[in-house]
Amino acid sequence: IYTIVITRLLPYFRPRFSALSPFSRKSSALQQTKKPNISWRHFPAGDSPRQEKLEKWICLAPIWTLPQNFSLLLYYGVRRIVALSSTSRFTKEHSSDEAEKIIADKLAHSEQTLAEWAQKNNLSWTILRPTLIYGLGRDKNISVIIRFIRRFSFFPLLGKAQGLRQPVHAQDVALACVSALNTEKAANRAYNIPGGETLTYRQMVEKVFESLGKRQRFVVLPLWIFRAGIFILRHLPRLRDWSAAMAERMNQNLVFDNLDARKDFNFAPREFELTREDLSGILNY
Repeated sequence: IYTIVITRLLPYFRPRFSALSPFSRKSSALQQTKKPNISWRHFPAGDSPRQEKLEKWICLAPIWTLPQNFSLLLYYGVRRIVALSSTSRFTKEHSSDEAEKIIADKLAHSEQTLAEWAQKNNLSWTILRPTLIYGLGRDKNISVIIRFIRRFSFFPLLGKAQGLRQPVHAQDVALACVSALNTEKAANRAYNIPGGETLTYRQMVEKVFESLGKRQRFVVLPLWIFRAGIFILRHLPRLRDWSAAMAERMNQNLVFDNLDARKDFNFAPREFELTREDLSGILNY
């Protein structure tokens, strides 16, 4: 999703960089994001390093992939790096799902590894932790809810689903990357970057129904039925990442403060809203 967003915002980025060199780890992403005057590279195996300096770097790949590419970053002369992590580092730390706990541990370990490596090599770093990301139909959060509602015309809830959420649009995440990269005050710090609106899980799904022009239809289920249903739904390719722990979190508050990000690099995320572009992206993906 970040690759797509960065591509769409390239005209905005170019005045802020003397040179822009986008990389992707997947050749399929390169094909999907081809645009005139944009030279994509297959990172890191597909291209031999070029004799050029890329002193500023934004890492949109999972943060745990960075260590395997540290030597290449040094080759390019990187002096400033912004990397995306996730607030899942905190929210999934005590998850009932073992795979989610492993992800939380990987995020925490990778953040520490990046900070230690950067300090050792005299680089400056910034880590950004988005909350629940949505936008352009490429995410695995709100888009999954939208597809479920479009297919079944209802949405299942566990209890009252009153856990608080702060969805953040992918474009706001991309803009935060650029702002942090060009703000000295953000160097050597980690920031949580939630969206601009706090609402309950149920309210969030209600807005999805509204955006789709559909009547709100909820089915409140006990946890054991959720577990059985998710076991079946995980056989569908787009729902294979679902887990019972996701249902449990419907009633947990996952709320973070963005005051430091606002103060240090003017982070100003929008309220939760699905645009026509967000919805059309889902239909086309």
